[in-house]
Amino acid sequence: MTLNNTLASLLQTAVSSRSAVVGRATHARIIKAMDFPFPPYICNHLVNMYSKLDLFHSAQLMLSLIPPQNRSVVTWTALIAGTVQNGHFSSAILQFSSMHHDSILPNDFTFPCAFKACNSLRAPVAGRQLHALAVKAGQIHDVFVGCSAFDMYSKTGLKEDACKMFDEMPEKNLATWNAYMSNAVLEGKPRKAIDAFMRIGGGELISSITFCVLLNACSDALYLQVGRQVHGLVIRYGYEYNVSIANGMIDFYGKCKDVSSARVVFDGICNHNDVSWCSMVAAYEQNDEGEKACMLFLQAMRNNIEPKDFIVSSVVSACAGIAGLEMGRLVHALSVKACINGNVFVGSALVDMYAKCGNIQDCERMFNEMPERNLITWNALLGGYAHLGHADMALALFEEMKCGNLIPNYVSFVSILAACSRAGAVDVGLTVFESMRSRYGIEAGVEHYACVVDMLARAGMVERAYEFIKRMPFHPTVSIWGSLLGACKVHRNNKLGKIAADKLFQLDPQDSGNHVILSNMFAAAGRWEEANVVRMEMKQVGINKGAGCSWISVKNSVHTFQAKDTGHERNTEIQAMLRKLKMEMKGTGYVADTSLALFDLEEEERESEVWYHSEKIALAFGLCVIPLGLPIRITKNLRICFDCHAVFKFVSGITNREIIVRDNNRFHRFTKYECSCRDYW
Repeated sequence: MTLNNTLASLLQTAVSSRSAVVGRATHARIIKAMDFPFPPYICNHLVNMYSKLDLFHSAQLMLSLIPPQNRSVVTWTALIAGTVQNGHFSSAILQFSSMHHDSILPNDFTFPCAFKACNSLRAPVAGRQLHALAVKAGQIHDVFVGCSAFDMYSKTGLKEDACKMFDEMPEKNLATWNAYMSNAVLEGKPRKAIDAFMRIGGGELISSITFCVLLNACSDALYLQVGRQVHGLVIRYGYEYNVSIANGMIDFYGKCKDVSSARVVFDGICNHNDVSWCSMVAAYEQNDEGEKACMLFLQAMRNNIEPKDFIVSSVVSACAGIAGLEMGRLVHALSVKACINGNVFVGSALVDMYAKCGNIQDCERMFNEMPERNLITWNALLGGYAHLGHADMALALFEEMKCGNLIPNYVSFVSILAACSRAGAVDVGLTVFESMRSRYGIEAGVEHYACVVDMLARAGMVERAYEFIKRMPFHPTVSIWGSLLGACKVHRNNKLGKIAADKLFQLDPQDSGNHVILSNMFAAAGRWEEANVVRMEMKQVGINKGAGCSWISVKNSVHTFQAKDTGHERNTEIQAMLRKLKMEMKGTGYVADTSLALFDLEEEERESEVWYHSEKIALAFGLCVIPLGLPIRITKNLRICFDCHAVFKFVSGITNREIIVRDNNRFHRFTKYECSCRDYW
């Protein structure tokens, strides 16, 4: 090998190893070994090396030292390609213009780089000018140039031009079809991408990129069966061990609610990368399997996976779903250590997590410490205020959002209306509802109507809520009739409650909760025969009442309890604590609320029926094991009952403890004989 070839090879090595030291040392050796001007191909290698290593000024200087007659299309293309590769898109367009002024005609390598710069800058005017130059130079029918022009038109929003460009291409290779499918997915047309795949033809054309795009299309459209067929093709063409495709399949199965298949794919990966772990954690989180998401995250940390923003935000969302405050704080600490807590996505997830765990102080602190906030961040805090029933704080934040030039979106209005509903601020809520369309141009959706129905019904305006439902522009959903039925139970409107229940039985006949509410409503009115009829109907059609359960987290262990539960290892202490509480409460005037006891029993039996609800057992356990000064946090899968609510107020005063309960409807914070909901729930 000659010296010149050796030096050229060293320059290529510097590029492949990303080593500026090797590149500059080689340049010094070239200066020592050769007279200037250097041979053109050595100059081209130097320009390529400096531009690819993002040493833009050195690359430009090298270009300026080359005599004009020695600058070729290869020289300019090397500079433009390196500039684009390192994200300097405006500079790439300027260099292309300089090349044009130098009377150098671009080739089939130059045009794709320039088109990529245009689509990255979202500059369709410059892209069209490039297209004209490509036509003039006779390069537009080259498959790579044509594909780049098509991609540019697609990504700059010129859909008609993109379609015309695609149809006029005389030859389409796999890169062209991949670009077509990718842009179809980005446009929100996954069916179009799948149809394009069917037109590709022979299997020899299918690449790993094709499969990844196809899986993205199936994920977006939730095409589970089509995706399973794609999985079969992946195996057939020998790509099942490709980690990028496997990650795509995990994401696909997770979004299609087939988390077990996602786990099978995950377990089959030989060399997991950080995307593999993140995809599986996200799959668990999306399918409400928060505990598994947290356990897998801890396993990832033990495998030395770096806690990046995507996996951290996913596991924080999982902690929010299970109200896992201790685990959430652990992940928060890891994010601080990894210096990603300032990331807007991680920060927003942490704000949401603290809000959903009922810790509004840490939620606000996290919000205030974030260096950057987006609308998701503001909505997270707004949602936290809504869950806790702080309508005044929610409305104040809503005004602050508007003063900060943030335009509220669909989710913002759901949160503010929910806050008004939980605080009984009917007039304010109706004003906000009316402003959605008139002031912000947002069409109210089913969630907004459900909030208004809930707001009116909670305030005792059940007849008005029913009239509002009848005027809705679409058919009422389960949640809307459910809000009306729940309010009818509270406000003893049995006639309207029966109408709401019948609607619910038509929409969701297998939901036991609606039957139970109707039965309890009749029982509270002393109409035991009708209550028993509802129970008998449930048995006849095979509907089983969903078991109520409560859980409490202590030192990263979750303890779950059901009604009348005696199976806990510390049951003796729990029962002793329950007896002690009952005696102390009766001494301060507590009388059990047995209006919703399930059966027409003797009063003593009815008291016993409500006394051993799951949340009371969880509370007794918390009093036994959680040190004084720390709040007791309990989560329940159903709505807390009237008697438990009263008991928790008594206990907060008797024991001087803060008790936070998250049921399936909202948060209750009990302190000094009072609840944050002000008994409006």
